[in-house]
Amino acid sequence: MLNTGRLQVLSEVLKRGSFSAAADALSYTQSAVSQAIARLEAEVGATLVVRDRRGVKPTAAGATLVEHAEAIFAQIEAAEADLAAVLGVRGGRLRVASFPSAGSTLMPLAVATFRRGHPDVALTLAEGEPEEIGPRLRAGEIDHALLFEVPGVRQRPGAGLRNVTLLEDPMHVALPAQHPLASKRALRLPDLRAEDWVQTSASSPCARHVVRLCLAAGFEPNVTFESDDYETVQGLVAAGVGVALVPRLALSHLHPGIVVRELSPRSPARKVVAATMSNPGVAPAARTMLKILSDVASDYAASPEDVIARAGADAARVA
Repeated sequence: MLNTGRLQVLSEVLKRGSFSAAADALSYTQSAVSQAIARLEAEVGATLVVRDRRGVKPTAAGATLVEHAEAIFAQIEAAEADLAAVLGVRGGRLRVASFPSAGSTLMPLAVATFRRGHPDVALTLAEGEPEEIGPRLRAGEIDHALLFEVPGVRQRPGAGLRNVTLLEDPMHVALPAQHPLASKRALRLPDLRAEDWVQTSASSPCARHVVRLCLAAGFEPNVTFESDDYETVQGLVAAGVGVALVPRLALSHLHPGIVVRELSPRSPARKVVAATMSNPGVAPAARTMLKILSDVASDYAASPEDVIARAGADAARVA
C-alpha cells in the first residue's frame, strides 16, 4: 500500500520544482525529502522524478501518481471535514425512535429544539413499541431510542446499551363520563372489580402490568376489548364498553366522552427511559439529544399540560 506521507512529499517536490524548496515547505531536511522519494520509487518500482537544469520534473509514472495523489488528498480532507462536523454536532445523521405516546408528547418538542440548534444534522424519527425498537438499537439501525419499563417486568438494557431514566409516567383510570364512579376524585382498584376492561394487547408489558395490579387487588380483570392504540382505547371507554388504565403520556388528547381519575393511594407508573449504545463511539448528536430529552422530560414532569401545548406548537412549526 502506498504511503500517503511519501505521496505528499512527491507532490510538494513537483509543485515546488526542487527538493530543497519542498523541504522548506514541509519543514523537513533535504535528506529526508530525498529518502522519501527514494523509498516511494522503490515501492512502485519506477523512477518518479528526473532533474534537469530547470529543476525537478515528473516522469510519466510520477505524473500519473501525483494526479491520483491529489485526488486522494482531497478525499482525506473531505473525510476530516465530515468527521469534524459529526464530532462537533455540525453534520452527520441522528436516527431516533420512540414509542407512540412519547412520540406525540416528549419527542416533538425535543426534535424541534434539536433542529433549531443543529440544522445540519440529518435527523430522522421512527415509531414502534419498545420490544420492536430495542433490537433495532442493538443492531445499529437507530442511534437513540425512547423506551418504557413497567414494574414486575425485569428489563435490562442489554449488551452494549445504556438506559437513562427520564421520568415516571403514572397510569390513571379512564371512565365513561356518565359512569357512577366519575364523581369520585380518586379511586381504588377494588372499586373497579365488577367492571369490564379495555386494555392493550394481552402480550404487551402494560397489559401484563394491569393484570398483575388487579390480581394483587383481589380480582382478575374481565378484558372485553384490546387495542394498542390509546386513542382507540379512549374511544371504547367513551362508548361505555369498559374502563381502562391509561398512562398520562397517552392522555395528551383527551376524548370528551371520558373522565380521568387517579388511583389511591398512589397511581402505578411506568418508567420512560432514553437508550443509546454504551460504547465510546456514540455520536455526539445522540448525547446532545439525550440532554434535550432530559430537559423536556423535566419540564413535562413539572407541568405536563404546558409541555403538551408547546410540543404541539413546535411540531406544527417544524412541519
